[in-house]
Amino acid sequence: MLTDWNPLLRREFGERYWAELQGFVQQERKIGAVYPPEGDVYAALHLTPYADVKVLILGQDPYHGAGQAHGLCFSVRRGVAVPPSLQNIYKEMQSDLGLAPPSHGNLESWAGQGVLLLNAVLTVRASQAGSHRNRGWETFTDEVIRMVNTKKERVVFILWGAFAQKKKPLIDSDRHYVIETPHPSPLSAHRGFFGSRPFSRTNDALLEAGRSGIDWALPHN
Repeated sequence: MLTDWNPLLRREFGERYWAELQGFVQQERKIGAVYPPEGDVYAALHLTPYADVKVLILGQDPYHGAGQAHGLCFSVRRGVAVPPSLQNIYKEMQSDLGLAPPSHGNLESWAGQGVLLLNAVLTVRASQAGSHRNRGWETFTDEVIRMVNTKKERVVFILWGAFAQKKKPLIDSDRHYVIETPHPSPLSAHRGFFGSRPFSRTNDALLEAGRSGIDWALPHN
């Protein structure tokens, strides 16, 4: 992790939980497929330097299908079918901003503008959702959230669903702006995710604080 996150998080790498976590993930990779690939586990931190963070979108754990996860929450590589939750995110983006959904599910262009696409758990066993929860990743990603919370500039925290909303105590809601809605999954999107306008609200909050907004339009190729 050679970005500006390193000095902020370095203390974690000396903790006992970190050694145990890394040992667990290495063992898991020896006995079966683990996603995302090793080189993509910290993609969110590599693509969005700490200094650039304007928005934090929090996911739960990586997609567990082959070829899907690449280290950014809700995102998949080009050529991979767009998952249902991301399809609903695109529907809301079109309703909110009038942006036509792209044919792919790659959100790297958001990451490059300061949108930290962070999963709370950074690895998963193939075909077994949640299989790497409660092994230590949450301790690490809670520290990432705390570090973002220390930024003096306003950050917009987007907490979709009950799991993400449990992290709200880590956030100073007086200094930062928090958007809380149901999760965009097909099971819950109709309960208040649709119509919540998170994209325009995010940009309004950033502009109000003197920060530039996010260009949410994704490249179509």
